[in-house]
Amino acid sequence: MPKISLRNLEKRFGKTVAISGLSCEIQSGELFVVVGPTACGKTTLLRLIAGLLRPDRGEILFDGRRMNEVPPPQRGVRMVFQGQDYALFPHLAIYHERRWSNLSFPLKLRGKTWEAIREQVGKITGRMGIRKELFPRKPGELSEGQKQRVALGKAVVVPPQVLLLDEPLAHLDPPARVKARKELRRLHEELGTTTVYVTHDLAEAFLLADRVAVMQEGHFVQVGTPSDVREHPASSFIADFVRSYEDSLRQAFSS
Repeated sequence: MPKISLRNLEKRFGKTVAISGLSCEIQSGELFVVVGPTACGKTTLLRLIAGLLRPDRGEILFDGRRMNEVPPPQRGVRMVFQGQDYALFPHLAIYHERRWSNLSFPLKLRGKTWEAIREQVGKITGRMGIRKELFPRKPGELSEGQKQRVALGKAVVVPPQVLLLDEPLAHLDPPARVKARKELRRLHEELGTTTVYVTHDLAEAFLLADRVAVMQEGHFVQVGTPSDVREHPASSFIADFVRSYEDSLRQAFSS
């Protein structure tokens, strides 16, 4: 799994600076969580890593290889988008043994046989807790938690080199989010994929991350382990941010 190097990235949309002078090293196999307020540049950063946007300045490297000009399909990246549809195909079933479906699509696109697809989808659905009775349904017939599981399953049914997650739990109710966080952490430990996870929820970041990057106005203002950021905030902005989540942090770490 690649180490991701971000070097002095900048991205503008007209006069608006979305990413400004951002540099960081994301280690191979790390679960790296970017946390910050709305409109600080988190989603833009994921889209830059995925190749859906190109930086105006700076470099993105995977294991030292410059990726700026590499098309998205050649990067070995999968992204789970924010939003209620999770980028699932609304007209396709969750899974069908002999037809194109949401879970078979990435495998069939790569020329896999239906038998090989059945074996791989069986592993993923078991790992993600996607029940067989959901297979004939279309995404619009699923709950938010079910759609989230299917979206993650689709993202990892062909094991990615890099997994990008844009607030995938944002639409779940609190009990479902607690369970989903545990499943995400377990999935990451099983796959060992280099993972960049974006959230505005500091408690979620601290519970999931190997390291946390706090983002403000398009750049990282502190990068460290959850305990480093919580116990040694690097600025008053971070201290206030941590303080605003103290109640939810106590609840999260006591559960």
